[in-house]
Amino acid sequence: MKITKTAFASTFLAVSLTPALGMAQTELQFGHVGNPGSLFDVSATEFAERANERLGDDYEVEVYGSSQLGGDESMMQKLKLGQVTFSLPSTVMSSVVDEFGLFEMPYLIKDREHMKRVIDEVLEPDLYPLVEEEGYKILAVWENGFRQITNNERPINTPEDLDGLKLRTPKGTWRVRMFEEYGANPSPMALSEVFTALQTGTMDGQENPLVQIYSQKFQEVQDYLSMTNHVYTPAYVVVGKDHWESLPEDVRDVLEETAQEVQDFVYETAAKQDEELLGEMEAAGMEINEADQQAFIDASDPIYKRFDEEVEGGGDLIDRVLELGEEE
Repeated sequence: MKITKTAFASTFLAVSLTPALGMAQTELQFGHVGNPGSLFDVSATEFAERANERLGDDYEVEVYGSSQLGGDESMMQKLKLGQVTFSLPSTVMSSVVDEFGLFEMPYLIKDREHMKRVIDEVLEPDLYPLVEEEGYKILAVWENGFRQITNNERPINTPEDLDGLKLRTPKGTWRVRMFEEYGANPSPMALSEVFTALQTGTMDGQENPLVQIYSQKFQEVQDYLSMTNHVYTPAYVVVGKDHWESLPEDVRDVLEETAQEVQDFVYETAAKQDEELLGEMEAAGMEINEADQQAFIDASDPIYKRFDEEVEGGGDLIDRVLELGEEE
């Protein structure tokens, strides 16, 4: 069964004929921005394979990676219009619901077990309903990962080393503000545009999880990799609420259950990739350093304060997440 298409995809929900049965088969498109080999690609493909085994002959999940269906913002609009069934946004969610800026706060999530508790006790009860008010539904929380900094100027050990650095960030308000606070010159940019920006010097550097860095081949155009672990970014399996409710209940049950089941696979794969890719980066010629994370933490207080001031209940959300991080 074909899961991933590499050719340019129609942005409309596709319906094709199943020759052997003479029945209409509805294609459920899953769009994401990750390149082949990325965690997004591996996660979405695993989901499609598991779901298609259970869906029968009437519905089939097809995965379209590498921004074939558009960037994150574009796909969020297509979800509402029913032109795409699933997307896998990460940072862009803070542009949909202010409270999702919580996951742009530096050094907030300790590890994946901590994140699981946050999903159960903060995301599901408090933030999921806010997403539904905007016309979306989150089926499950997967991962983008712990973010590191690459650049062509110098190793980044402390925030002072970022001074004046032209740094690409995702399109999230709080990520931009964080790097401004650290002294960089951040510029939001679609992931599909970053390689060329780094290659031509339009940007000095960028920040992403290791697997995104490697699958986007940034190691080919970047000299330094600094292990800052400055933000852990979840990724959300999101559908448009109206289109979702138009699907048969048994189909929805299969898809939602499968999306949640895949979470453990995503976390295990992410941890394994993190271990393996450092060696690959070094072999590619990158100079790798461990940043002084405490120096970054000490420089992060203004970001937390602004989130508390500008987002209703923001300080309470931060406190609750930090408390969950203290649990064993």
